[in-house]
Amino acid sequence: MAEKTIKVTLVKSIIGTKQDHRATVRGLGLRKLNSSAVLADTPAVRGMIQKVAYLVKCEG
Repeated sequence: MAEKTIKVTLVKSIIGTKQDHRATVRGLGLRKLNSSAVLADTPAVRGMIQKVAYLVKCEG
């Protein structure tokens, strides 16, 4: 069975957000607005997405 993935897109600017939220966005591999990353569907990645859910959009 193939490994499941999640596509995460940065849809809101990180300007004015908390420093640890900015670090989480960078940890997800997102740099600029509307940039996307395809990540493995792991509990760690899901936790990171949940932490910055107001900044990102994710597709299963």
